[in-house]
Amino acid sequence: MAVEELQSIIKRCQILEEQDFKEEDFGLFQLAGQRCLDEGHIDQLFEIIQNEKNKKKMCVLMVNYDLVSFLVIQKLRHNRAYSVGLALSTLWSQLSVLPVPYTQGQMQADEYGLCQCCEALVEFTKPFVEEVTGDKENSVENEKLKDELLKFCFKSLKCPLLTAQFLEPPEQADTDPLRRFAAEIIGFLSAIGYPFPKVIFNHGRKKKTWDYLEFEEEEDKQLSDSMASLAYLVFVQGISIDQLPMVLSPSYLLQFNMGHIEVLLQRTEESVLSKGLDLLENSLLRTEDSSLLHQCLEIKSFLTVPQGLVKVMTLCPIETLRKKSLALLQLYINKLDSQGKYTLFRCLLNTSNHSGVEAFIIQNIKNQIDMSLKGTPNKWFTGPQLVSLLHLVLFLPEGAETDLLQNSDRIMASLNLLRYLVIKDNENDNQTGLWTELEKIENNFLKPLHTGLNMSKAHYEAEIKNSQEVQKSKDLCSVTVGGEEIPNMPPEMQLKVLHSALFTFDLIESVLARVEELIEIKTKSTSDENMR
Repeated sequence: MAVEELQSIIKRCQILEEQDFKEEDFGLFQLAGQRCLDEGHIDQLFEIIQNEKNKKKMCVLMVNYDLVSFLVIQKLRHNRAYSVGLALSTLWSQLSVLPVPYTQGQMQADEYGLCQCCEALVEFTKPFVEEVTGDKENSVENEKLKDELLKFCFKSLKCPLLTAQFLEPPEQADTDPLRRFAAEIIGFLSAIGYPFPKVIFNHGRKKKTWDYLEFEEEEDKQLSDSMASLAYLVFVQGISIDQLPMVLSPSYLLQFNMGHIEVLLQRTEESVLSKGLDLLENSLLRTEDSSLLHQCLEIKSFLTVPQGLVKVMTLCPIETLRKKSLALLQLYINKLDSQGKYTLFRCLLNTSNHSGVEAFIIQNIKNQIDMSLKGTPNKWFTGPQLVSLLHLVLFLPEGAETDLLQNSDRIMASLNLLRYLVIKDNENDNQTGLWTELEKIENNFLKPLHTGLNMSKAHYEAEIKNSQEVQKSKDLCSVTVGGEEIPNMPPEMQLKVLHSALFTFDLIESVLARVEELIEIKTKSTSDENMR
């Protein structure tokens, strides 16, 4: 009878809007729940609460935490830790379906009640945290309760805190309900014996100095997200950062955070990507330029993070994140030592598959060569090591058949680098190794580029002629640009696209001509000097 009565009350609540809930609705729910407990229908009660159909309304009811805690605490006469864990898991599952507010206005409106639910959940959890910390005997039951609380904290770090946006500027932090929730969760961790340095510095290690392994083994992906969220909250938001040992070096902290940054950059949500970029920026700004040893690149995340930045730069639809990723990739490059820069350049040239990114890397190579030629010679950007790198840069991926329009950024950057080398490095000095490799460069890059330009210009000139003929007939037509057909383009627009492509080819051709002219001047000058 009691179960049917509770189901009837919930069914009636399902047709009510949130603002229509009254105190008597909570009272009826509480009484019906109490009768279920009194009659021993505990399993049925929790089954009703966990039912997917009831989740939205149960979240509203959950805001009245006194009610929920009353119902649960009545159940906690036996098997207390299991019961608390079940209650926390149930409440968290209801909270996890609520949309996370992103703006200050959404937080203040709290339309779906997430902020209220977080506050209620904190108040509900506090007595159990106090119970654990107050037990000096560390009984078996107390340890089990501690494990359940730890599991709840991990879940909360992932949802809602992983995707939550926090108010800016920092002086508004005290009014941010989600930041307060984050501070409470981190406080709970410390209170039950798991301060964040103990938890976070041991995640992923083969040998642990903390003993809660079951959750890590069973829920590794969830825990990785939780740990990344925790790292962001501590290092970027500054929550409980005073617990951090002051003796830790910036390079150690960067190494520690890179795994968490990798996790964040693998996500696609704007808020999570933004956190990954913020955490990387925070870690890099602590580190001095050229101080990051090349051995760090033997750690997987030190290569996957810059590759993740490239993905954000090239694929993310949000311009601010794309620009920030570009700036952070440059900052990351600046922190590496010379061999580290060299290794990263090779890696990104081989993996980025994006002409604009390759052009960016080639410009960085040019900058490193320039510093080496003007200052103390650097073996990684002069001589044999540089020659190996130049062969990656000064070539066409598919020879004369390379799509020059699609690769125009890379080709222009390569030509500008070659022009710089010809001007700055004399043939007799040959610090860069350019002059001994000139024949290979001509065969692998300059000659195929000439052929490719001739073929590409002929193709586009034919397309222009075809477009002009079509324009007279006033028909729509398709045009092939950069290897892709663009259908149903008005002829006047098609002509603009085709002329733009021809302009690009003319620009490449003019730089190519200047490079070949400089090579001829330099070789003739050297030959004349040697004859004297």
